[in-house]
Amino acid sequence: MVASIPFEETSKEPIAHLDTKGKPRAHPLREHLCQVGRYAQQFAEAFRSGPVGGVAGRLHDVGKFAAQFQTNIREENGYAAHIEGDTSGPRDHSTAGAILSKDLSQLSGDVRIALAFVIAGHHAGLGDHTELNRRLGNSRLLDVAVRGGYVRGDADAEIAPRPDWLPPVSGGPDAMRSIELWIRMLFSCLCDADFLDTEAFYDPPRTLLRGQWQNLDVLAEKLTSHVDALEAKAASTEVNRVRREIRAAAITCADSSPGFFTLTVPTGGGKTLTGMEFALCHARRHGLRRVIVGVPLTAILEQNAEVYRRALGDDAVLEHHSAIDVTDPRLENPRTRVAAENWDVPIVVTTTVQLFESLFANRTSRCRKLHNVARSVIVLDEAQALPVHLLNVILDGLKSLVRDYGVSVVFSTATQPAFAQRPSFIQGIQGSREIVPVGVRAFERLHRVRVEWPGEEPSIEWNALARELGGLEDVLAIVHRRADARELTLLLDALTLGASTIHLSALMCPAHRSRQLATLKRLRAEGQPSRVVSTQLIEAGVDVDFPVVYRAFGGLDSVAQAAGRCNREGLRREGVVKVFRAPTQPPRGLPRAALAVTQSLLRSGPVSIDDPESFRRFFESLYPVQELDRKQLQAARARLEFRNVAKQFQMVEDDWSAPVVVPWDNAESLLDQLAAVGATRSIYRQLQRLTVNVPRKSRDRWLATGIAREVEGAVAIIPGALPYDERFGLRLDAEGSHSAASLVVDE
Repeated sequence: MVASIPFEETSKEPIAHLDTKGKPRAHPLREHLCQVGRYAQQFAEAFRSGPVGGVAGRLHDVGKFAAQFQTNIREENGYAAHIEGDTSGPRDHSTAGAILSKDLSQLSGDVRIALAFVIAGHHAGLGDHTELNRRLGNSRLLDVAVRGGYVRGDADAEIAPRPDWLPPVSGGPDAMRSIELWIRMLFSCLCDADFLDTEAFYDPPRTLLRGQWQNLDVLAEKLTSHVDALEAKAASTEVNRVRREIRAAAITCADSSPGFFTLTVPTGGGKTLTGMEFALCHARRHGLRRVIVGVPLTAILEQNAEVYRRALGDDAVLEHHSAIDVTDPRLENPRTRVAAENWDVPIVVTTTVQLFESLFANRTSRCRKLHNVARSVIVLDEAQALPVHLLNVILDGLKSLVRDYGVSVVFSTATQPAFAQRPSFIQGIQGSREIVPVGVRAFERLHRVRVEWPGEEPSIEWNALARELGGLEDVLAIVHRRADARELTLLLDALTLGASTIHLSALMCPAHRSRQLATLKRLRAEGQPSRVVSTQLIEAGVDVDFPVVYRAFGGLDSVAQAAGRCNREGLRREGVVKVFRAPTQPPRGLPRAALAVTQSLLRSGPVSIDDPESFRRFFESLYPVQELDRKQLQAARARLEFRNVAKQFQMVEDDWSAPVVVPWDNAESLLDQLAAVGATRSIYRQLQRLTVNVPRKSRDRWLATGIAREVEGAVAIIPGALPYDERFGLRLDAEGSHSAASLVVDE
């Protein structure tokens, strides 16, 4: 329990926090500095920086020794006085410690600047180098009371810095970016330490919720037993023989030294459980602390997490993403909420957005978890989906994690990207090891689909495509754009009198799409015929299975994803994916470039989705024609521009669109609750399932003209102002000029 003293005894003792609930009590400042130092030192030991973390903790709040702060905290609500927003105001208690750390002449310049950054930012967030210099020059913030108060601290708070405390980073041209990541890691240690000690003072029951998870050894044994049982019951088929060989290879490879790995497994090869078993075995054998699975899309994440829970139990996995079902007590409860703050758990399943935007964030709440990434196994599922415009930054960050923080990284996918270093891609990775040997011949043995590529014929008209699809009972058609999906569906309706045609696009809110997919799965389970017309959203890990799939001609990776919806269960000898030239082009940017690369590869020779070599050629051709660091973030990182990098690092570039709550299902009831009780995490999470992204300019116009209203930060369309129907979702074309706007959204 955190030491505290009755408020009436605090007239001379400097205090860090004041709790005015019930009988007032105070948190002694020296006790807080010492405990935060202990925590931060313990956390930083994971990357050989314990003493530096300890110094940061013991100096972070020395500004609270100032007489003005002690007056403020006694006269105001204690928590309000503790929170720092304006770093130039009277509550600034971070700059003093940063100035003191900058004066520690025994330490190297890199260590002193790192300490200054993390201490100055421990409430307001990591700033840019110019901002830090401004604050360090504000000597009035280091008054005699602060310096004197700290020097009189007890022995445990004294600092004896040593010159051999150095960043655990390599030199060379990457040195400044390595130091930048080291600063982030130290910042994470300090933020988590400060949060934990402050929480223990204000909310001891919350502290008791931490650490209540099964340990990694138990989970590894559970998973092995689970997969053993599955294998014992499995029929002796070629698919199951391939799965056993892939699993055996993964267990053997887990003995390999930490570093980079690839797990290249075709659909149906058991990649989800194999990747987790490799990660748990590898972690146990090398003393690593946790497994972090990063998934590009929540649809895939939820499926993977459910597979892990079936194997390991409902309470074994922290599922952390913004669209989590807050009504499911397995996923959303007091224990998972505290664990999501700092990832101090054995298994985390999260989105790649959450993972990498945290790694390059500057805010305390986002960075708090980073020190727990050290000495972990990171499994990146569907690794080919990492955003190309940030690829240099992401790969550089991963290389630093492997080199300096004891991390192993697994790129797991059926369509392995070409991340290896080569003359045309010097940012790539050296020495990555494939987990599944070539001799397994997994792709050849698990062949399920024949791809029929288009020749040089012109694009097919929608009418002709509709007639072709109308002659099939079970078929999935995937098109480039929302407008394409609606037009093709209407044509099919006219030909088939609407029989069994399901439409899916992002103009339907996620809850609506989930309901349509549930209907589709019911039809498939009952053996009833079904036709589906969808945008590429159905390729995002949606577990459906059709004998025939039509795919608008796009990149090789997109065609392979479409093939994952064809003969998925291997129940037929061979499924067919028919690639057609659509009347419209893919959206600008990467999708259009991927199409051009695929066309070029087809002209130069055979291309196969069953051949990893085809994907190597595809990605090797794609990366050089793209901007892999479009916003020049590597240079900004080297300049220690933390705020700028955090602002510019966006995994999903979508500055021109914004979400609106659509009038569907229980949206109005939730909005009424929001208006009545104010902003709550639970209501916002539920409303996320009822939103559609529209052009930001359109949303602003709707607010101005009364088509939409704002409720506690959520923007909602007024019922009846714009149609939202069960077939197509939000009808943007109903508002005059919005037929054009719908095309903009698709771009």
